[in-house]
Amino acid sequence: MRPVSITTTQTEPETYVRPQGPALVPVPSPAVVPSTVPGPGRQDGAGEETVEGLDAVLAHLGQVAPAVDSLRSQAPQLAAWGIDLADRLLGGQRLLAAGNGGSAAEAQHLTAELVGRFDGEREAFSAISLHAETSAVTAIGNDYGFDQLFARQVRGHGREGDVLVLLTTSGKSANLLNAVEAARSLGVTTWALTGSAPNPLTRICDDYIAIDALPANVQEGHLMALHAICRAFDAEVSRRRAAEAAAGTIPAGSGRTASPRSTDRRGRP
Repeated sequence: MRPVSITTTQTEPETYVRPQGPALVPVPSPAVVPSTVPGPGRQDGAGEETVEGLDAVLAHLGQVAPAVDSLRSQAPQLAAWGIDLADRLLGGQRLLAAGNGGSAAEAQHLTAELVGRFDGEREAFSAISLHAETSAVTAIGNDYGFDQLFARQVRGHGREGDVLVLLTTSGKSANLLNAVEAARSLGVTTWALTGSAPNPLTRICDDYIAIDALPANVQEGHLMALHAICRAFDAEVSRRRAAEAAAGTIPAGSGRTASPRSTDRRGRP
């Protein structure tokens, strides 16, 4: 990942470097302990309702905090990803994203925020979910196997300078690992959002954000991470566009009109 200068409330900009040290401690699976409250419903011998469902919900919500804490410790890196992504996409590169199951849904959520918008009006950017094109997915799966599902598409869509974002709770999916190898051969930068590290994916990606929590909470944390990246991305795009407007320079393809004879990024009126 290329170095990114992050301006904070301090007087000097700081450059984020992944801290070295012991890995974060994984959060143990919580034990659900039934409690009883008086009221209608299923009755036990004492005439009280056993609220196992409520305990399960409270236990789950209690495990959100470790995921948030894990993300908070990596906030500078989330900001750095958003700034780096803005630099790439403003320069005409694209983002590719992939995952399996719930992680696929979150990967598609990210691309939707970039092609559409996150929070506030801005231009569209190129972002592709590699699992979302059903005809390509089924054709590749049928002809090359599920393990090559994303690698084949990376070879088709990826260009040097693009970034591939992979989401997984385990970090072990063969189709994601193969996608990284394909990306490397093309000069595509690889970022991973995973559960506890180290894992096979974090070992081979250019950079990663790992959340130490239960799998369900890891997925919830991934969505928060994506939104945080989008916040930093939009802030950087706005900053650069404001600077260009102040300087009287508006790049082609920005989606804004500099003059009645402005052109698109291919030079066409």
